[in-house]
Amino acid sequence: MKKYIKHLSLLASILFTLSYAAMAQPGFDDDVEDTPIDGGIGLLVGAGIAYGLKRVYKFGKEDKQDA
Repeated sequence: MKKYIKHLSLLASILFTLSYAAMAQPGFDDDVEDTPIDGGIGLLVGAGIAYGLKRVYKFGKEDKQDA
């Protein structure tokens, strides 16, 4: 169980680190505003991680009851 949590936390930290480096556009002249891609993607990723953690916790809890 701890192995899964360590791997999941490592994956989450890598994904969050990479998301800060992503840019929507390299840049334009001064008369155009740059627009980021975010649009809720961060919230969807966070919800996916929370759902995954819930599933891992539930799976571990079922394993303990079966033993």
